[in-house]
Amino acid sequence: MRRLLRKPVRLVPLGFLAVILVGTGLLMLPWATSEQRHTPFVTALFTSTSAVSVTGLTVTDTPNYWNHFGLVTITVLTQLGGLGILTGASLVILAVSRQLGLRNRLLVQAETAEFGLGDLRRLLVRIAATVFVTEALVAAVVGGRVWLVYDYTPGRALWSAVFHSVQAFNNGGFTLYSDSLVAFGRDPWVTLSLSAGAIVGGLGFPAIFEATREWRRPTRWTVATKLTVWGSVVLTVVGVVYLLLAEWFNPYTIGTYDVPGKVLAAFGQIALSRTGGFDLVNVDRLTEESYPMFVGLMFVGGGSASTAGGIKVSTFFLLGFAIWAELRGEPDITVGRRRVSPSSQRQALTVALLSVALVAAGTVVLIALTAQVPFYAALFEVTSAFSTTGLSVGLSQQLSPAGQYALTALMYVGRVGPLTLGSAIALNTRRRLYRYPEEQPIVG
Repeated sequence: MRRLLRKPVRLVPLGFLAVILVGTGLLMLPWATSEQRHTPFVTALFTSTSAVSVTGLTVTDTPNYWNHFGLVTITVLTQLGGLGILTGASLVILAVSRQLGLRNRLLVQAETAEFGLGDLRRLLVRIAATVFVTEALVAAVVGGRVWLVYDYTPGRALWSAVFHSVQAFNNGGFTLYSDSLVAFGRDPWVTLSLSAGAIVGGLGFPAIFEATREWRRPTRWTVATKLTVWGSVVLTVVGVVYLLLAEWFNPYTIGTYDVPGKVLAAFGQIALSRTGGFDLVNVDRLTEESYPMFVGLMFVGGGSASTAGGIKVSTFFLLGFAIWAELRGEPDITVGRRRVSPSSQRQALTVALLSVALVAAGTVVLIALTAQVPFYAALFEVTSAFSTTGLSVGLSQQLSPAGQYALTALMYVGRVGPLTLGSAIALNTRRRLYRYPEEQPIVG
């Protein structure tokens, strides 16, 4: 235990694993299912991992398979996974004891990407306020809408609103409807509210705090915040335009909608595709042209220190600026009149290449374990699992237990891998007192 506390970043994967196993045990209980039956271990493990990793992939029909106990368990697991296991535990400690010891502060830093010994008590309070205020606002709008317009009873409206607001902010993707949220695809109140919750949760706390503090002077934002905020805007706009062009005449998605309905459904689907995992259109009936775009958006994911997965927006655009600088022959990579350090460049390249390798290996393994699975379906499902997005073409429920275990591992690695890797790199930076002679290998 002392060795773990010396390097708190190691507790992050262990904390997530412990909660996944506890969730698996709870979901295996007979009273967690609607038919009071024993849930197979692989099903419970897959669902628990999907919830804690805030993915949303399922191997069951969520609203019909699980009863209220099971659904509440999934909600709690999603909230813990999105907030962060160690961050959530520290919030409980702070609420009980009103103070954080040095060990707890180090643990929070390992999970929130805060590596300075600053006022973590205030940081935790701000994180908690952001989470619960956003979820409450989304729940109020969605709950009022389904109560007044869709004739839900007050109790059912409240439960549906709370469940989906938690899933939206934490980018979980579980829903209480067998067709996900396709029925609400043209409802601006539901679609825009859940999209807003997913966008806020997917930006990341560092970007949210700085953007709100300096909202009048965006030129003073740090490079990370600029890349995250403006990069998210660019990805959303490009994705919406691409989806409209690819699906405009597709009668199985948005082809039968009027123009405002097409734009609304496209925006909501793109906003929720990068991280959220909700279906506002039938993802399994998209045109073939749309799948590469969705795979790309899922792979990039959201902001650093957020509830989203993927390689992160800042990593993706930092690599883009590196390519642009190299094409122009510039000696330095500059973003907004700021020079990016070589260590950040190496970190971005490391995360991106390792992620590509994991997705490629996962796709090969899934194809090998599953007979006659199309390549695009395997790539889509693996990318969704690794990026903890949760969109599916229906393959997860058709997989053998071995395939489900493979996706379970990918969801776990996708949630804790980039977080642990990024923290470990930042905390293990060493300065060498000597340098070897330089040489330039042939490239290309």
